[in-house]
Amino acid sequence: MSELPLILYIPGLLPKPEASVHRRELLRCLLTALKRVDPEVADEIEADSACFDLVSWTYDFYQEHRDIALDRPNVDAALLLEGPDERDVVEATSLKRRFMLTLYRTGDLLPFLIPKLANERLEMHLRDIRRYAANEDDIAGHVRRLLKVPIEAAWAAGRPVLLMAHSMGSVIAWDALWEMSRRENREARIDLWLTMGSPLGGSYVKKHLLGGGETGGRRFPSNLNDWRNIAAVGELTAFRRRLREHFVEMIELGLVPDITDQEIFSFYRSEGALNVHNEYGYLMHEATAQNVADWWRAKKTSLPGSG
Repeated sequence: MSELPLILYIPGLLPKPEASVHRRELLRCLLTALKRVDPEVADEIEADSACFDLVSWTYDFYQEHRDIALDRPNVDAALLLEGPDERDVVEATSLKRRFMLTLYRTGDLLPFLIPKLANERLEMHLRDIRRYAANEDDIAGHVRRLLKVPIEAAWAAGRPVLLMAHSMGSVIAWDALWEMSRRENREARIDLWLTMGSPLGGSYVKKHLLGGGETGGRRFPSNLNDWRNIAAVGELTAFRRRLREHFVEMIELGLVPDITDQEIFSFYRSEGALNVHNEYGYLMHEATAQNVADWWRAKKTSLPGSG
């Protein structure tokens, strides 16, 4: 009998809680949302702990963990809600946020302006992205290997994989998938790639993706069966929310059937302030849960021995 499908999650930048604690909190968010959209799928995933796995890479990158106590009150409060309200929509579309979005897009097109536009948080993110892109002490290669191992194991076991990638995790995933399909000629495929809050549409990021120096189809990974992207309105990390227009050539070349973009309103708050980029906010959103549930049902019924 084949094993159940695998949901594999890779987070973005900044220190995260210890792996087991982080995984438990992420799964709690996803299951809460799933129970609202498809209780049966939620029960199946909850019943088998091997169905959801975490690629925990941030400790190796930062050499520190984040205290879950800093996040849990915010997570608890958000999980009591069923979705965004008028206040969330107003804040996500505020003049201030739209102005910041314009600044980010301007800096992406005119990089020489970034030092003048960047605040401390953006500077820290840019520093970390540069460190990854430079592959200092093989840190980028190491991080990618952490992702490749469970993908290969699932492929060998005949388990379809839904790869959920948040923020910088989508950059790591792209690079790992490109290496696997273009440089290492591995057969493993991702059945569904679900990117969330992804910066892949930015010029700086695209310039440093693996494959960028190749020509034709070799610029892109060739091991994706489907790609869906979710981005919250008001996102500054995913300041180019629609990825299809940036990677439509992959569809034209037959490398992926389609790339779908979905915009959402987040309702996750950090200390009262709307935080549209937060990973827990994406995991607990109904849109994420619906994508997971639809994929799970389709893949479970297609497995041998599923009846």
